[in-house]
Amino acid sequence: MFEKFTEKAINVVSTSQNIAKEMKADKVYPEHFLLALFDEAKGISLKIFKSYDITRDKLIDKIKAVSHKTAVPNGINPLPFDDDIKEILKKSLDLANKSGNPTILYEHLFLAAISDKKSLDVKILEDLGFDIYKSKSLLEKLVQKKTKRLYHPEIDEKKENAENKAKETDNIFDNEASSKVFQRAVAKLSASNYEILGTEQILSSILEDKESELTKIFAKYGVTSENFEEKLEKIQSRQAEYEGRQIIFTPNAFTTMNMALQTAKELGSSVVLPEHIVLGLLKTKRGIAYDILKELKIPDDDLAHSIIKPIEKQMPETLTILRLAKEEARRLGRNIVGTEMFLLGIIGEATGIGAQVLSELEINIKDARAVIENLIGFGDEYYDTEIVFTERAKRVLETAWELAKKDHKDKIESSHMLLALTTEPDSLAMKALEQLGVDAVEIKEGVKKFQEA
Repeated sequence: MFEKFTEKAINVVSTSQNIAKEMKADKVYPEHFLLALFDEAKGISLKIFKSYDITRDKLIDKIKAVSHKTAVPNGINPLPFDDDIKEILKKSLDLANKSGNPTILYEHLFLAAISDKKSLDVKILEDLGFDIYKSKSLLEKLVQKKTKRLYHPEIDEKKENAENKAKETDNIFDNEASSKVFQRAVAKLSASNYEILGTEQILSSILEDKESELTKIFAKYGVTSENFEEKLEKIQSRQAEYEGRQIIFTPNAFTTMNMALQTAKELGSSVVLPEHIVLGLLKTKRGIAYDILKELKIPDDDLAHSIIKPIEKQMPETLTILRLAKEEARRLGRNIVGTEMFLLGIIGEATGIGAQVLSELEINIKDARAVIENLIGFGDEYYDTEIVFTERAKRVLETAWELAKKDHKDKIESSHMLLALTTEPDSLAMKALEQLGVDAVEIKEGVKKFQEA
């Protein structure tokens, strides 16, 4: 039975045994279990106790008045459970099954302990002003039945407007590698009859660096600066670059740059490198540069894989976190990654500061999954479509990017991702953390402690 308990639920059981032993009881009785529930309460459960001004001292005073004692210790370790406790444990299993949960949560134990109106625990709580009916209703909502919810709570937020996107492009060329690409592209633009930078000047400038690893990857696919320029010379019109309004870039170059920026974030980099620009180009599939690559019969997926492979070998924390987040989404039958999946990814990554902070706060993957499953339910059993991020998740990634740049880091680290989650107080990730008994202040203090160590 206990293999179905979350770690938090197991802690309640073991704590109740310790309390019974300290009170010199011959068995674990309901009053010991109640005190254990109080000791292990976090998040909403703790708020329930606090809302009725129930403290540990008040509980102990009530419990001592009714506590089962034995003058001669029975020597049994751990202490056995009283029949009433066995009934509570059985009831918690029934509640878990009825709510469709594969695991028994702390809340199931709490509900089971107060489900019998004639029980000693109910009498103790009611004597302290506890509203059993109201509290049961709240706890039942926390363990509500898992249903297939194709709708994701974070998916309906408004998309970022073009003005904000335009501001983001200011950060694209602020590192040495991309800055050189930009300078060469501008030089090429000055030598042409055009006034707006297009994808062809950008890719041409990337290929001009003969010693870069990216250029060597292109060479393996038969793309060189020479044959690209040869194809470019044959193009008489830039019509392929204009599918929208004209800005500092052609519309397709602008789209490519924004995709490059997003790609950099998703690959865990706080700077946009030439590799990200090419990946952005391959994702947008637009413009003269892309048309030339298609004429040269370059397979998009193979080229992208060749570029990403060496990046993955570096094992950047955020790349691992996002990969794990996508796996968690698929496990729940979803093609949508929200902030709650980022949280699971941070925990699953295990080695970064973000995971270490959560571990110290007693947050583990098993309990976090159980809470998140209750929050969002399940989607279809399998999605073969592309995984997408909610707008809130994108904002978290953007904030993590900004935090990494502020720390003068080349990579977005798990600590940046975790701190970024705290900037979205209404997100599913923060709601899950609240139910797990952790708030934004504890996270910020935890990250600060590890960074200063």
